[in-house]
Amino acid sequence: MAGRPRVGVLALQGDVREHARVLTELGADVSLVRRPTELSEVDGLVLPGGESSVIDKLARAFGMQEPVRAAIAGGMPMYGTCAGLILLADRITDGISGQETFGGLDVTVRRNAFGSQVDSFETDLAVPALGDPAVHAVFIRAPLVERVGPDVQALAALEDGRVVAVQRGALMGTSFHPEVTGEHRFHRRFLDIVRAA
Repeated sequence: MAGRPRVGVLALQGDVREHARVLTELGADVSLVRRPTELSEVDGLVLPGGESSVIDKLARAFGMQEPVRAAIAGGMPMYGTCAGLILLADRITDGISGQETFGGLDVTVRRNAFGSQVDSFETDLAVPALGDPAVHAVFIRAPLVERVGPDVQALAALEDGRVVAVQRGALMGTSFHPEVTGEHRFHRRFLDIVRAA
């Protein structure tokens, strides 16, 4: 149905429930995706925050890596927060040995760029694509986008210019966690992308 996009949340590890709650509140039909058959039943996929290396290993164990890559290549909209952004990046500068990504976003990402859990912080970000007011962003062991490819749009950056939100076509990623702060505009933008696709 045009009004109720069918979206999945990759439910291998991480803050799955938080994303599912926000998407449901915004009017989406939400399902938890752990297997290729479940991926084939949705029109868009959210990759949640969590531990990117663990999600990578579980995606391979559950036979999800290649189906997700194929879905990205086929144009399925995806939105990754924190670890999800790392999983959408084409390159990681400090992944653990053997760590892989799904890819799709022509960006280079550094994991845990701001330090450990105790170095987590909050700040307000100007996001011109979302308009006013500023986005209150929570960074928890967050990654940083160190290089942005020519066809990738930087949606938000810290005051020092370091990029923390990006989009390329139907793929979007944020270093921070809007799903935990009551900030729904990124999820709304994602649902608009799903509807348009």
